[in-house]
Amino acid sequence: MIANDVSDAELSYPSGSAPAMSVQFVGGRGALFWLAFKTGFLTIMTLGFYRFWMKTRLRRWYWSAIRPGGHPMEYVGDPIEKLLGFFIAVVILTFYIGIINLILMFVSFSVFSSATLGYFAAGFGVVPLWFYARYRARRYVLGRTRWRGVRFGLDKGAWGYVWRAMLHWLVTIFSLGLLWPRMTFHLEKYTTDRTYFGSAQLHQGGRWGMLYRAAIPFALFTLLLLGSVAHAYISAASQTFDTSGFASKMLETLADGQGAPFSMQGAWWLLLFPVSLLGMVYGAVHYRFVSKRLMANHKSTNGIAITSRLSAPRIAFIYVFGSFIAYSVLVLGVILLVLGAFVVIGPSAFMGFDLGIDIETLPIPRALAIVVLAGFYLSVFLMWNVCYNTFVTFPLMRHMAITCALPRYDGLQSISQSGRDDFAEAEGFAEALDLGAAI
Repeated sequence: MIANDVSDAELSYPSGSAPAMSVQFVGGRGALFWLAFKTGFLTIMTLGFYRFWMKTRLRRWYWSAIRPGGHPMEYVGDPIEKLLGFFIAVVILTFYIGIINLILMFVSFSVFSSATLGYFAAGFGVVPLWFYARYRARRYVLGRTRWRGVRFGLDKGAWGYVWRAMLHWLVTIFSLGLLWPRMTFHLEKYTTDRTYFGSAQLHQGGRWGMLYRAAIPFALFTLLLLGSVAHAYISAASQTFDTSGFASKMLETLADGQGAPFSMQGAWWLLLFPVSLLGMVYGAVHYRFVSKRLMANHKSTNGIAITSRLSAPRIAFIYVFGSFIAYSVLVLGVILLVLGAFVVIGPSAFMGFDLGIDIETLPIPRALAIVVLAGFYLSVFLMWNVCYNTFVTFPLMRHMAITCALPRYDGLQSISQSGRDDFAEAEGFAEALDLGAAI
Protein backbone atom coordinates (compact mmCIF):
# COMPACT_ATOMS: atom_id res chain seq x y z
CA MET A 1 0.00 0.00 0.00
CA ILE A 2 1.15 3.57 -0.65
CA ALA A 3 1.40 5.71 2.43
CA ASN A 4 -0.89 8.75 2.50
CA ASP A 5 1.66 11.00 4.22
CA VAL A 6 4.27 10.93 1.44
CA SER A 7 5.40 14.47 0.69
CA ASP A 8 5.29 16.09 -2.74
CA ALA A 9 9.09 16.26 -2.75
CA GLU A 10 9.32 12.50 -2.40
CA LEU A 11 6.93 12.06 -5.32
CA SER A 12 8.71 14.52 -7.60
CA TYR A 13 9.58 13.22 -11.02
CA PRO A 14 13.15 13.70 -12.25
CA SER A 15 14.35 14.54 -15.70
CA GLY A 16 15.50 11.95 -18.17
CA SER A 17 19.14 12.48 -17.13
CA ALA A 18 18.49 11.15 -13.60
CA PRO A 19 19.74 7.68 -12.57
CA ALA A 20 17.57 4.76 -13.56
CA MET A 21 14.79 3.74 -11.20
CA SER A 22 15.70 0.32 -9.85
CA VAL A 23 13.33 -2.42 -8.73
CA GLN A 24 13.70 -4.04 -5.32
CA PHE A 25 12.40 -7.39 -4.12
CA VAL A 26 11.87 -7.47 -0.35
CA GLY A 27 10.11 -10.78 0.30
CA GLY A 28 11.64 -13.58 2.38
CA ARG A 29 11.70 -17.24 1.40
CA GLY A 30 10.62 -18.41 4.87
CA ALA A 31 7.54 -16.18 4.94
CA LEU A 32 6.49 -17.43 1.51
CA PHE A 33 7.01 -21.05 2.57
CA TRP A 34 4.57 -20.76 5.47
CA LEU A 35 2.05 -18.77 3.43
CA ALA A 36 2.10 -21.39 0.66
CA PHE A 37 1.84 -24.16 3.25
CA LYS A 38 -1.10 -22.61 5.11
CA THR A 39 -3.07 -21.70 2.00
CA GLY A 40 -2.33 -25.07 0.41
CA PHE A 41 -3.49 -26.89 3.55
CA LEU A 42 -6.75 -24.91 3.58
CA THR A 43 -7.21 -25.72 -0.11
CA ILE A 44 -6.96 -29.43 0.67
CA MET A 45 -9.29 -29.19 3.67
CA THR A 46 -11.94 -27.40 1.58
CA LEU A 47 -11.61 -29.87 -1.32
CA GLY A 48 -10.15 -27.22 -3.60
CA PHE A 49 -12.58 -24.34 -2.97
CA TYR A 50 -9.93 -22.31 -1.13
CA ARG A 51 -7.74 -22.41 -4.23
CA PHE A 52 -9.03 -19.02 -5.37
CA TRP A 53 -8.19 -17.45 -2.00
CA MET A 54 -4.81 -19.18 -2.04
CA LYS A 55 -3.90 -17.69 -5.45
CA THR A 56 -5.11 -14.26 -4.36
CA ARG A 57 -3.04 -14.27 -1.16
CA LEU A 58 0.06 -15.53 -2.95
CA ARG A 59 -0.26 -12.89 -5.66
CA ARG A 60 -0.69 -10.15 -3.09
CA TRP A 61 2.47 -11.36 -1.37
CA TYR A 62 4.49 -11.49 -4.60
CA TRP A 63 3.17 -8.18 -5.90
CA SER A 64 3.89 -6.34 -2.61
CA ALA A 65 7.44 -7.75 -2.60
CA ILE A 66 8.17 -6.15 -6.01
CA ARG A 67 8.92 -2.46 -5.44
CA PRO A 68 9.92 -0.25 -8.38
CA GLY A 69 11.48 2.87 -6.95
CA GLY A 70 10.65 1.66 -3.45
CA HIS A 71 6.88 1.68 -4.04
CA PRO A 72 5.24 -1.77 -3.80
CA MET A 73 3.02 -3.19 -6.48
CA GLU A 74 -0.56 -3.96 -5.42
CA TYR A 75 -2.80 -6.83 -6.39
CA VAL A 76 -6.47 -6.09 -5.71
CA GLY A 77 -8.11 -9.18 -7.19
CA ASP A 78 -11.13 -10.63 -5.41
CA PRO A 79 -11.28 -14.41 -4.79
CA ILE A 80 -15.09 -14.32 -4.92
CA GLU A 81 -15.06 -13.03 -8.49
CA LYS A 82 -12.53 -15.73 -9.36
CA LEU A 83 -14.83 -18.42 -7.95
CA LEU A 84 -17.92 -17.07 -9.70
CA GLY A 85 -15.95 -16.62 -12.92
CA PHE A 86 -14.82 -20.23 -12.74
CA PHE A 87 -18.41 -21.46 -12.45
CA ILE A 88 -19.50 -19.25 -15.36
CA ALA A 89 -16.64 -20.53 -17.52
CA VAL A 90 -17.36 -24.16 -16.65
CA VAL A 91 -21.00 -23.78 -17.71
CA ILE A 92 -20.02 -22.10 -20.99
CA LEU A 93 -17.28 -24.64 -21.72
CA THR A 94 -19.57 -27.56 -20.93
CA PHE A 95 -22.16 -26.29 -23.37
CA TYR A 96 -19.61 -25.37 -26.04
CA ILE A 97 -17.54 -28.54 -25.87
CA GLY A 98 -20.62 -30.75 -25.56
CA ILE A 99 -22.37 -29.29 -28.60
CA ILE A 100 -19.22 -29.13 -30.73
CA ASN A 101 -18.21 -32.69 -29.84
CA LEU A 102 -21.71 -33.99 -30.61
CA ILE A 103 -21.68 -32.36 -34.05
CA LEU A 104 -18.16 -33.53 -34.85
CA MET A 105 -18.84 -37.11 -33.78
CA PHE A 106 -22.05 -37.20 -35.83
CA VAL A 107 -20.23 -35.95 -38.95
CA SER A 108 -17.30 -38.31 -38.36
CA PHE A 109 -19.53 -41.38 -38.07
CA SER A 110 -21.84 -40.32 -40.92
CA VAL A 111 -19.16 -39.42 -43.45
CA PHE A 112 -16.11 -41.50 -42.47
CA SER A 113 -17.71 -44.30 -40.40
CA SER A 114 -15.04 -43.75 -37.77
CA ALA A 115 -14.63 -41.68 -34.59
CA THR A 116 -10.91 -41.03 -35.10
CA LEU A 117 -11.35 -37.86 -37.14
CA GLY A 118 -14.02 -36.67 -34.71
CA TYR A 119 -11.68 -37.06 -31.74
CA PHE A 120 -8.92 -35.20 -33.57
CA ALA A 121 -11.23 -32.36 -34.61
CA ALA A 122 -12.66 -32.12 -31.07
CA GLY A 123 -9.17 -31.72 -29.63
CA PHE A 124 -8.30 -29.10 -32.22
CA GLY A 125 -11.53 -27.25 -31.37
CA VAL A 126 -10.27 -26.56 -27.85
CA VAL A 127 -7.18 -24.72 -29.16
CA PRO A 128 -9.01 -21.40 -29.78
CA LEU A 129 -10.34 -21.50 -26.22
CA TRP A 130 -6.81 -22.01 -24.91
CA PHE A 131 -5.61 -18.81 -26.62
CA TYR A 132 -8.77 -16.99 -25.56
CA ALA A 133 -8.18 -18.00 -21.94
CA ARG A 134 -4.54 -16.82 -22.04
CA TYR A 135 -5.48 -13.36 -23.21
CA ARG A 136 -8.41 -13.01 -20.80
CA ALA A 137 -6.29 -14.16 -17.85
CA ARG A 138 -3.61 -11.59 -18.65
CA ARG A 139 -6.27 -8.90 -18.98
CA TYR A 140 -7.71 -9.79 -15.59
CA VAL A 141 -4.34 -9.80 -13.80
CA LEU A 142 -3.34 -6.46 -15.33
CA GLY A 143 -6.73 -4.97 -14.50
CA ARG A 144 -6.25 -5.94 -10.83
CA THR A 145 -2.66 -4.66 -10.58
CA ARG A 146 -1.75 -1.16 -9.39
CA TRP A 147 1.43 0.82 -8.79
CA ARG A 148 1.47 4.18 -7.04
CA GLY A 149 -2.32 3.81 -6.95
CA VAL A 150 -2.57 3.77 -10.77
CA ARG A 151 -4.18 0.80 -12.46
CA PHE A 152 -2.80 -1.27 -15.29
CA GLY A 153 -5.17 -2.42 -18.00
CA LEU A 154 -5.51 -4.38 -21.23
CA ASP A 155 -7.93 -3.56 -24.02
CA LYS A 156 -10.54 -6.03 -25.22
CA GLY A 157 -9.23 -8.14 -28.07
CA ALA A 158 -9.24 -11.78 -27.03
CA TRP A 159 -10.75 -13.07 -30.28
CA GLY A 160 -8.30 -10.98 -32.30
CA TYR A 161 -5.52 -12.65 -30.32
CA VAL A 162 -7.07 -16.08 -31.02
CA TRP A 163 -7.09 -15.89 -34.81
CA ARG A 164 -3.66 -14.27 -34.90
CA ALA A 165 -2.21 -16.94 -32.63
CA MET A 166 -3.67 -19.78 -34.72
CA LEU A 167 -2.43 -18.20 -37.96
CA HIS A 168 1.07 -17.66 -36.55
CA TRP A 169 1.17 -21.24 -35.28
CA LEU A 170 0.26 -22.59 -38.73
CA VAL A 171 2.98 -20.46 -40.34
CA THR A 172 5.48 -21.62 -37.71
CA ILE A 173 4.62 -25.29 -38.23
CA PHE A 174 4.88 -25.06 -42.02
CA SER A 175 8.24 -23.29 -41.66
CA LEU A 176 9.49 -26.19 -39.46
CA GLY A 177 9.95 -23.78 -36.56
CA LEU A 178 12.15 -21.31 -38.42
CA LEU A 179 9.60 -18.52 -37.97
CA TRP A 180 9.00 -19.15 -34.27
CA PRO A 181 10.59 -15.77 -33.32
CA ARG A 182 8.16 -14.06 -35.68
CA MET A 183 5.22 -15.61 -33.83
CA THR A 184 6.67 -14.75 -30.42
CA PHE A 185 7.25 -11.11 -31.34
CA HIS A 186 3.95 -10.40 -33.07
CA LEU A 187 1.78 -12.02 -30.40
CA GLU A 188 3.61 -10.09 -27.69
CA LYS A 189 3.35 -6.89 -29.70
CA TYR A 190 -0.40 -7.38 -30.12
CA THR A 191 -0.78 -7.67 -26.35
CA THR A 192 1.71 -4.96 -25.36
CA ASP A 193 0.27 -2.37 -27.74
CA ARG A 194 -3.09 -2.83 -26.00
CA THR A 195 -1.67 -2.54 -22.48
CA TYR A 196 -2.12 0.61 -20.42
CA PHE A 197 -0.66 2.04 -17.23
CA GLY A 198 -3.32 4.53 -16.28
CA SER A 199 -3.72 6.84 -19.26
CA ALA A 200 -0.38 5.80 -20.82
CA GLN A 201 -0.43 3.21 -23.59
CA LEU A 202 2.57 0.90 -23.88
CA HIS A 203 4.33 0.26 -27.17
CA GLN A 204 6.37 -2.75 -28.26
CA GLY A 205 9.26 -1.61 -30.42
CA GLY A 206 11.97 -3.55 -32.20
CA ARG A 207 11.71 -6.16 -34.94
CA TRP A 208 11.02 -9.87 -34.80
CA GLY A 209 14.38 -10.71 -36.35
CA MET A 210 16.16 -9.62 -33.17
CA LEU A 211 14.78 -12.69 -31.36
CA TYR A 212 16.93 -15.05 -33.42
CA ARG A 213 19.77 -14.27 -31.02
CA ALA A 214 17.74 -15.85 -28.25
CA ALA A 215 17.19 -19.00 -30.32
CA ILE A 216 20.90 -19.67 -31.04
CA PRO A 217 21.50 -22.23 -28.23
CA PHE A 218 18.36 -24.20 -29.11
CA ALA A 219 19.25 -24.19 -32.81
CA LEU A 220 22.84 -25.33 -32.17
CA PHE A 221 21.82 -28.24 -29.95
CA THR A 222 19.09 -29.22 -32.40
CA LEU A 223 21.66 -29.36 -35.19
CA LEU A 224 23.93 -31.39 -32.89
CA LEU A 225 21.15 -33.92 -32.30
CA LEU A 226 20.34 -34.18 -36.00
CA GLY A 227 24.04 -34.57 -36.78
CA SER A 228 24.36 -37.37 -34.22
CA VAL A 229 21.37 -39.21 -35.68
CA ALA A 230 22.75 -38.80 -39.21
CA HIS A 231 26.20 -40.03 -38.12
CA ALA A 232 24.67 -43.10 -36.46
CA TYR A 233 22.62 -43.89 -39.55
CA ILE A 234 25.54 -43.48 -41.95
CA SER A 235 27.86 -45.56 -39.74
CA ALA A 236 25.37 -48.41 -39.64
CA ALA A 237 24.57 -48.22 -43.34
CA SER A 238 28.22 -48.09 -44.43
CA GLN A 239 29.02 -51.34 -42.63
CA THR A 240 25.90 -53.35 -43.39
CA PHE A 241 24.67 -51.78 -46.66
CA ASP A 242 21.23 -52.51 -45.28
CA THR A 243 19.47 -49.73 -43.44
CA SER A 244 16.40 -51.79 -42.57
CA GLY A 245 16.14 -52.68 -38.94
CA PHE A 246 18.57 -49.89 -38.04
CA ALA A 247 17.10 -49.35 -34.57
CA SER A 248 17.28 -53.05 -33.68
CA LYS A 249 20.88 -53.22 -34.88
CA MET A 250 21.81 -50.29 -32.68
CA LEU A 251 20.22 -52.08 -29.72
CA GLU A 252 22.26 -55.20 -30.53
CA THR A 253 25.38 -53.06 -30.55
CA LEU A 254 24.63 -51.60 -27.17
CA ALA A 255 23.67 -55.02 -25.75
CA ASP A 256 26.59 -57.25 -26.67
CA GLY A 257 28.72 -55.58 -29.36
CA GLN A 258 28.57 -58.71 -31.57
CA GLY A 259 26.95 -58.84 -34.97
CA ALA A 260 26.46 -55.10 -34.67
CA PRO A 261 25.98 -52.81 -37.65
CA PHE A 262 29.00 -50.76 -36.62
CA SER A 263 32.00 -51.05 -34.36
CA MET A 264 31.79 -49.80 -30.82
CA GLN A 265 35.22 -48.27 -31.26
CA GLY A 266 34.85 -44.58 -31.93
CA ALA A 267 31.24 -44.64 -30.79
CA TRP A 268 31.91 -41.72 -28.45
CA TRP A 269 29.32 -39.81 -30.45
CA LEU A 270 26.61 -41.76 -28.62
CA LEU A 271 27.21 -39.37 -25.73
CA LEU A 272 26.05 -36.57 -27.96
CA PHE A 273 22.44 -37.80 -27.76
CA PRO A 274 21.86 -37.01 -24.05
CA VAL A 275 24.05 -33.92 -24.29
CA SER A 276 22.07 -32.54 -27.20
CA LEU A 277 18.72 -33.34 -25.57
CA LEU A 278 19.70 -31.59 -22.34
CA GLY A 279 21.07 -28.73 -24.40
CA MET A 280 17.75 -28.39 -26.22
CA VAL A 281 15.95 -28.12 -22.87
CA TYR A 282 18.36 -25.36 -21.86
CA GLY A 283 17.92 -23.75 -25.27
CA ALA A 284 14.14 -23.67 -24.82
CA VAL A 285 14.49 -21.96 -21.41
CA HIS A 286 17.11 -19.60 -22.85
CA TYR A 287 14.86 -18.63 -25.74
CA ARG A 288 11.79 -18.09 -23.58
CA PHE A 289 13.43 -15.69 -21.15
CA VAL A 290 16.01 -14.00 -23.35
CA SER A 291 13.24 -13.19 -25.82
CA LYS A 292 11.34 -11.62 -22.91
CA ARG A 293 14.44 -9.59 -22.04
CA LEU A 294 14.97 -8.42 -25.62
CA MET A 295 11.33 -7.39 -25.99
CA ALA A 296 11.28 -5.74 -22.54
CA ASN A 297 14.19 -3.54 -23.62
CA HIS A 298 12.02 -2.26 -26.48
CA LYS A 299 8.87 -1.59 -24.45
CA SER A 300 8.11 2.06 -23.78
CA THR A 301 5.50 4.76 -23.47
CA ASN A 302 5.68 8.54 -23.48
CA GLY A 303 8.52 9.51 -21.17
CA ILE A 304 8.96 5.98 -19.75
CA ALA A 305 11.32 3.21 -20.86
CA ILE A 306 12.10 -0.25 -19.51
CA THR A 307 15.35 -2.19 -19.43
CA SER A 308 16.11 -5.74 -18.33
CA ARG A 309 19.40 -7.50 -17.46
CA LEU A 310 17.85 -10.93 -17.05
CA SER A 311 20.37 -13.80 -17.11
CA ALA A 312 19.35 -16.96 -18.95
CA PRO A 313 21.97 -19.18 -17.19
CA ARG A 314 20.66 -17.97 -13.83
CA ILE A 315 17.08 -18.74 -14.88
CA ALA A 316 18.14 -22.21 -16.04
CA PHE A 317 19.87 -22.87 -12.71
CA ILE A 318 16.73 -21.81 -10.82
CA TYR A 319 14.60 -24.19 -12.87
CA VAL A 320 17.03 -27.11 -12.55
CA PHE A 321 17.83 -26.72 -8.86
CA GLY A 322 14.31 -25.76 -7.78
CA SER A 323 12.58 -28.41 -9.86
CA PHE A 324 15.01 -31.04 -8.56
CA ILE A 325 14.02 -30.21 -4.97
CA ALA A 326 10.29 -30.03 -5.70
CA TYR A 327 10.12 -33.21 -7.77
CA SER A 328 12.41 -35.07 -5.37
CA VAL A 329 9.84 -34.39 -2.66
CA LEU A 330 7.09 -35.57 -5.00
CA VAL A 331 8.86 -38.77 -6.06
CA LEU A 332 9.91 -39.62 -2.50
CA GLY A 333 6.36 -39.01 -1.29
CA VAL A 334 4.87 -41.25 -3.98
CA ILE A 335 7.33 -44.04 -3.15
CA LEU A 336 6.47 -43.81 0.55
CA LEU A 337 2.77 -43.76 -0.34
CA VAL A 338 3.06 -46.94 -2.40
CA LEU A 339 5.07 -48.70 0.33
CA GLY A 340 2.56 -47.61 2.95
CA ALA A 341 -0.33 -48.88 0.84
CA PHE A 342 1.37 -52.27 0.45
CA VAL A 343 1.85 -52.50 4.20
CA VAL A 344 -1.50 -51.15 5.34
CA ILE A 345 -3.96 -52.28 2.65
CA GLY A 346 -2.13 -55.24 1.19
CA PRO A 347 -0.47 -56.10 -2.13
CA SER A 348 -3.75 -57.46 -3.53
CA ALA A 349 -5.04 -53.90 -3.83
CA PHE A 350 -2.35 -53.24 -6.47
CA MET A 351 -1.64 -56.61 -8.10
CA GLY A 352 -5.16 -57.87 -8.60
CA PHE A 353 -4.74 -61.18 -6.78
CA ASP A 354 -4.88 -62.43 -3.24
CA LEU A 355 -1.57 -63.24 -1.54
CA GLY A 356 -3.24 -64.64 1.55
CA ILE A 357 -2.97 -61.46 3.62
CA ASP A 358 -5.96 -61.09 5.91
CA ILE A 359 -6.96 -57.43 6.06
CA GLU A 360 -8.87 -58.08 9.30
CA THR A 361 -5.62 -58.92 11.10
CA LEU A 362 -4.07 -55.53 10.39
CA PRO A 363 -3.57 -53.29 13.46
CA ILE A 364 -5.92 -50.55 12.14
CA PRO A 365 -9.28 -50.79 10.36
CA ARG A 366 -9.18 -50.72 6.59
CA ALA A 367 -11.42 -47.65 6.32
CA LEU A 368 -9.11 -45.70 8.62
CA ALA A 369 -6.07 -46.87 6.67
CA ILE A 370 -7.58 -45.61 3.43
CA VAL A 371 -8.32 -42.22 5.02
CA VAL A 372 -4.74 -41.99 6.31
CA LEU A 373 -3.32 -42.87 2.89
CA ALA A 374 -5.61 -40.37 1.19
CA GLY A 375 -4.43 -37.67 3.58
CA PHE A 376 -0.82 -38.59 2.93
CA TYR A 377 -1.46 -38.53 -0.82
CA LEU A 378 -2.80 -34.99 -0.61
CA SER A 379 0.06 -33.97 1.67
CA VAL A 380 2.59 -35.11 -0.92
CA PHE A 381 1.16 -32.76 -3.54
CA LEU A 382 0.81 -30.02 -0.94
CA MET A 383 4.53 -30.20 -0.18
CA TRP A 384 5.35 -30.33 -3.89
CA ASN A 385 3.38 -27.11 -4.43
CA VAL A 386 5.04 -25.46 -1.42
CA CYS A 387 8.53 -26.44 -2.58
CA TYR A 388 7.84 -25.32 -6.14
CA ASN A 389 6.69 -21.89 -4.92
CA THR A 390 9.66 -21.63 -2.56
CA PHE A 391 12.47 -22.84 -4.80
CA VAL A 392 11.23 -22.04 -8.33
CA THR A 393 8.61 -19.28 -8.42
CA PHE A 394 10.17 -17.20 -5.61
CA PRO A 395 13.75 -16.97 -6.96
CA LEU A 396 12.44 -16.63 -10.52
CA MET A 397 10.28 -13.60 -9.70
CA ARG A 398 13.02 -12.12 -7.53
CA HIS A 399 15.58 -12.38 -10.33
CA MET A 400 13.19 -10.94 -12.92
CA ALA A 401 12.37 -8.04 -10.57
CA ILE A 402 15.87 -7.01 -9.52
CA THR A 403 17.22 -7.21 -13.08
CA CYS A 404 14.55 -4.78 -14.29
CA ALA A 405 14.82 -0.98 -14.17
CA LEU A 406 13.30 2.20 -15.60
CA PRO A 407 16.13 4.21 -17.22
CA ARG A 408 13.64 6.95 -18.08
CA TYR A 409 10.55 7.73 -16.00
CA ASP A 410 9.92 11.47 -16.23
CA GLY A 411 6.67 10.68 -18.06
CA LEU A 412 5.11 9.40 -14.82
CA GLN A 413 4.03 12.94 -13.92
CA SER A 414 1.65 13.13 -16.88
CA ILE A 415 -0.15 9.81 -16.19
CA SER A 416 -3.70 9.92 -14.82
CA GLN A 417 -5.91 7.17 -13.40
CA SER A 418 -7.92 4.84 -15.65
CA GLY A 419 -11.31 3.28 -15.07
CA ARG A 420 -11.73 -0.14 -13.49
CA ASP A 421 -12.01 -3.02 -15.94
CA ASP A 422 -15.00 -5.18 -15.05
CA PHE A 423 -15.78 -8.49 -16.72
CA ALA A 424 -17.86 -11.33 -15.41
CA GLU A 425 -15.77 -14.46 -15.74
CA ALA A 426 -12.47 -13.11 -14.29
CA GLU A 427 -9.88 -15.89 -14.86
CA GLY A 428 -12.56 -18.55 -15.13
CA PHE A 429 -11.58 -19.89 -18.54
CA ALA A 430 -7.92 -20.09 -17.55
CA GLU A 431 -8.84 -21.97 -14.37
CA ALA A 432 -11.22 -24.33 -16.17
CA LEU A 433 -8.58 -25.12 -18.81
CA ASP A 434 -5.87 -25.39 -16.12
CA LEU A 435 -3.99 -22.33 -17.37
CA GLY A 436 -4.30 -20.55 -14.07
CA ALA A 437 -2.24 -22.91 -11.94
CA ALA A 438 0.79 -20.64 -11.99
CA ILE A 439 1.08 -17.31 -10.22
